[in-house]
Amino acid sequence: MKLVTFAQPGQPQQIGVLVNQDQTIAVLQAAARARTGLPNAYFSDMLAFLSGGRQARDEAHEVLEFILTQQPPNVFVNVSEVRLLSPVPRPESIRDCMAFEQHIINATRAVGLKKFAKVDEWLERLLGRKRSLAYNVNKAWYERPLYYKSNRFSVIGPEAQVIIPPYTRQFDYELEWGIFICNMGRDFSPRQAQHFIGGYTIFNDFSARDIQMREMRGRLGPAKGKDFDTGNAIGPCLVTPDEVPDPYNLAMYARINGEQWSACNTRNMSWPFEEILSYISRSETLYPGEFIGSGTCSGPEGRGCGLELGRYLKPGDRVELEVDGIGVLRNQVVSAEQIAQQFAPG
Repeated sequence: MKLVTFAQPGQPQQIGVLVNQDQTIAVLQAAARARTGLPNAYFSDMLAFLSGGRQARDEAHEVLEFILTQQPPNVFVNVSEVRLLSPVPRPESIRDCMAFEQHIINATRAVGLKKFAKVDEWLERLLGRKRSLAYNVNKAWYERPLYYKSNRFSVIGPEAQVIIPPYTRQFDYELEWGIFICNMGRDFSPRQAQHFIGGYTIFNDFSARDIQMREMRGRLGPAKGKDFDTGNAIGPCLVTPDEVPDPYNLAMYARINGEQWSACNTRNMSWPFEEILSYISRSETLYPGEFIGSGTCSGPEGRGCGLELGRYLKPGDRVELEVDGIGVLRNQVVSAEQIAQQFAPG
């Protein structure tokens, strides 16, 4: 199932399933009432659905089969008539990882080695990656999955505007995907971790790169390089694991104003989500509704962000991230001045 959270004027947020080639939403709570005459606690919002685990998914499948065959009235709405939100509008937490090896190599060369980056690339081709400078300064990355915690209050969904902080001159996108947790637990193995993945979605971790680089010279962060309103775009839907039989073979793309800047594949993850979840769960309980991002993708197909490409976003740019089997996450970048003008009187 492709699950969405959506809003309509004057109504509380609702959750549903995309049908009819993703053009229509089957509203789960309305469908439950049509089937039994009673509301279903799992369908009150996406957090309740995730907390319900397999039982919630099974009941959603049953309700969906009922309404698709019986076609009761008032259980479908057109996607064009609603506003899609992030699947979980306010996640319980956000952790963003750095799971793609090529990204950390590319970023190290772009930020740290600069004019010596080409020399390091030549050295890798000649002697192998383990002899390169970019590898040797990042040995800690190869020892364990690395992540930071982000601001769960700055989440937006598809088609929402992203406001560039006025303090940055290097505003960047990141081509990522992510998971929402659907069970509670701690100290579990990578094999057990598969039961904690409630679904997959797309993540755009917008970044003020110039600020991020300055902050992290202090051996801490990122702080204001990542933390600002509208900085975490998640969506457009949450795809349940049964719909993604091979999650580590999904093509990923980023387009800016229709031009493809980035391409990658989920198979390039050096740290799969199962290993990441197992590591995070060491002596720490994880809960349904927590979000884990993959970090910027990068690999043989291409580079996953502007930092790696030497290109940055400007006001008015339309950013599209696409992951096979999930969909397209679209957002437009605007300046703070443009937002002020939108709400100016007269």
